[in-house]
Amino acid sequence: MNYKLFIDESGDHGLTTINNEFPVFVLCGMLVEDYEDLRLSINEIKEHFWHGKKVIFHSRDIRKCEKEFKILLDLGVKKEFFTKLDKFMSTKDYTLIASAIDKNEYFKKHGLLGNDVYEIALSFIFEKCLSILIKNYGDKFKLEIFIEKRGRKEDQELSEHFQRIKSRGTAFIEADFLKEHVSDIVFNDKKENINGLQISDLAAYPIARYIIDKDRANPAFEILKEKFYHWDEKDCSLMVYP
Repeated sequence: MNYKLFIDESGDHGLTTINNEFPVFVLCGMLVEDYEDLRLSINEIKEHFWHGKKVIFHSRDIRKCEKEFKILLDLGVKKEFFTKLDKFMSTKDYTLIASAIDKNEYFKKHGLLGNDVYEIALSFIFEKCLSILIKNYGDKFKLEIFIEKRGRKEDQELSEHFQRIKSRGTAFIEADFLKEHVSDIVFNDKKENINGLQISDLAAYPIARYIIDKDRANPAFEILKEKFYHWDEKDCSLMVYP
C-alpha cells in the first residue's frame, strides 16, 4: 500500500505574540491512498468555475472572497461552489490527522522555553499516521510526506527534526522500520499548486474554529469530523494540547 500524507497549518505557531481572537495553532494532515482520484476531483471543480486548473484553493481567500474567489460574491455561484466542495470533502476517501495547540495554555505551562509547537504537532501527526497504517497493514505500506514551504530556516529546522525522528525512532517504532517505510519530507511551494496540500489547508481552519469555540455553528467541521480516525474514542486522530 502506498500512502501520501499532506500537511498544512492554520494559525501562527509562534509564541512571542498571541492573537486572542485566534489563539490556536492547528497542523492538519490528510492521509490518502488513492491521491489521483482526489487530485482529479479537485481539478474538476476548478475547471467548472475557472475553466482551468491554475487556481489555488486557499482557505482565507475563499472565506474573504478575494483574488480568484471574488466570483463567490455572486450568491448563486457561492452556493454552487460550496455544494460541490462539501460533497467532495464528505464523500472522498481520506483520513484526517490533526494537532491543535492552545497557545495561551501552552505558554502558561512552558513559557518561551517550551519546545517548538510546530514540532510537537508534527510529531503527533507522524506517530498517529504510522500507528494507523501499522494497525491496518503491518509492514505492507510505504509513506510519502508533503509539507508546504514556510521559509528556508523553518524548513531546514523541520527537516532536521524529522531526520532525528527517523534516525532514532520513536517510543513505539524502531528507526530501521521508519527508514524502510517512510520517505523524506518533500517541501512544496504554494505556487506549485499541489491539490493535496490545498485539501489540508481547507480542513485546518474549521478544525481551529472548533477548538476555539465548540458551541459555535461550524458546518464545515461537522463534515470533517467523519474523516478523523475513531472520532470521540481514545485513539482519535485529533489531539488538543495541552
